Amino acid sequence: MVNNPVHQKLPSRLIVALDLPLAQAGVELAEKLHGHVGMFKVGLESYTAEGPVLVRYLLAQGERIFLDLKFHDIPNTVAGAAREATLKGVSMFSVHAAGGSAMIKAAVEASQDASTQIAEPRPLILAVTALTSLDENAIREVGWLEKPKEVVLRLAKMAQRAGADGVIASPDEVRSIRSACGENFVIVTPGIRPKGFALGDQSRIATPKAALSAGADYLVVGRPITSAPDPVHAAGVILAEID
Repeated sequence: MVNNPVHQKLPSRLIVALDLPLAQAGVELAEKLHGHVGMFKVGLESYTAEGPVLVRYLLAQGERIFLDLKFHDIPNTVAGAAREATLKGVSMFSVHAAGGSAMIKAAVEASQDASTQIAEPRPLILAVTALTSLDENAIREVGWLEKPKEVVLRLAKMAQRAGADGVIASPDEVRSIRSACGENFVIVTPGIRPKGFALGDQSRIATPKAALSAGADYLVVGRPITSAPDPVHAAGVILAEID
């Protein structure tokens, strides 16, 4: 695992995705799950709807945040975004590997500079390889001629060379990434579906146990918990499988 204090201090491998349109809904869910999960993911839906309101509130409550905005722009713009994410105090944030090595390097350097200013560990920077909603046909549609696993592995290696701490990748690719990139490369895996839960818009999925067995470090779970009648119970079932 990466020798980063942020990585070492996480109490649980479970990250709950607060993909909700209203900050208040995210606050209420996070309060229910407080102490049960390692981190909360804040993504595009809530951030676009209400800006950093949810992030600021959760950080003030001592929660850890994975800011999943998938930065993808010219290096200078992404460097600015990485700096602001670091100054806010998030524990992880994401960039698109398709932005290229110069963009990733700019994000890493800006984040390191910002972390030095505030005397805090730098957040983990995770590169998005191929979205878990993309199957082989969709991969070809966007111009990648390789199979999904080949695309993901190529982008993961490039991101590692550029200084990223790890990647976000589907369960299908975890084992090959771990083999190619080593034990110190962080792998965060979405597309987690406990047995019996609907696939939704996910194409490359696995159960929590299967993803961890393949070598994932952290699991991102959204709808199986956030849509459950009892989110705390749903999280407990997944945590029991993780443990």
